[in-house]
Amino acid sequence: MTHPFRFGTVAGRAPTAAAWTGLARRAEELGYATLLVPDTLNTFSPFAATAAAAAVTTTLHVGTYVASSPYRTPAMVAWEATTLHELSGGRFELGLGAGRPGAEQETAALGSEFGTPAQRIDRVAQTVDAVKDMPVLIAAAGTRLLRLAAKRADIVALGLPATATEDDLAAKLDELHELAGDRFDQLEINTNLAAVGDELPAWLSRQLGADPREVVAKGGYGILTGTVEEMANTLRARRDRLGISYVSVSAQFIEQFAPVVELLAGT
Repeated sequence: MTHPFRFGTVAGRAPTAAAWTGLARRAEELGYATLLVPDTLNTFSPFAATAAAAAVTTTLHVGTYVASSPYRTPAMVAWEATTLHELSGGRFELGLGAGRPGAEQETAALGSEFGTPAQRIDRVAQTVDAVKDMPVLIAAAGTRLLRLAAKRADIVALGLPATATEDDLAAKLDELHELAGDRFDQLEINTNLAAVGDELPAWLSRQLGADPREVVAKGGYGILTGTVEEMANTLRARRDRLGISYVSVSAQFIEQFAPVVELLAGT
């Protein structure tokens, strides 16, 4: 089953309230389907930030990318998500994860228990049980979380680093296909682009932990280069081969990626 393309942009902060709401409006103007907010102590609170973005837009969906299960109880997440879902007119999408690298220290700072991998995944499952009538995204890479995503998610975000290759994505999707069985075709598959375009900023090396030119040379999926048509063709080929139809990009590249969004969104 081929899902139509849709595109999101990922942002965690802005210097002012006006800049944040301006980003949301600009994402909507450019045809992005979603504005996604990470869940870290170095970014805005994702629930407050998505509420502000939803309040100044009309069609843009907003979501967590992704809410870290150790930070809040399932009941607390369900309360926040249900409120946002209703107040946004159904435009809130809940993204869930079991805690990225570094989340253990942030969990301690919040006064919560990080828990074992099994406990954190169980919290994700409890949260899915507690929410209704909204798309749920689960970010997963390991087998246990992929199994939960295969059974319970509407959207699966592949939690692989930007340096991973398309073959790495294919191997992970083969595992997801085996776990999901007949349900696989119902799943919308998401990947995130760290950068877009041929002019790659120097700060990207710090973010990736590698020279971005080397990442491109080695086939890292997380950096998309070339002309608009070449980038569009790369994404078409990935959808044909891997089923990846939901692509998000760092908001620092929202303008550079916009022509691709215009060309492919909804097709």
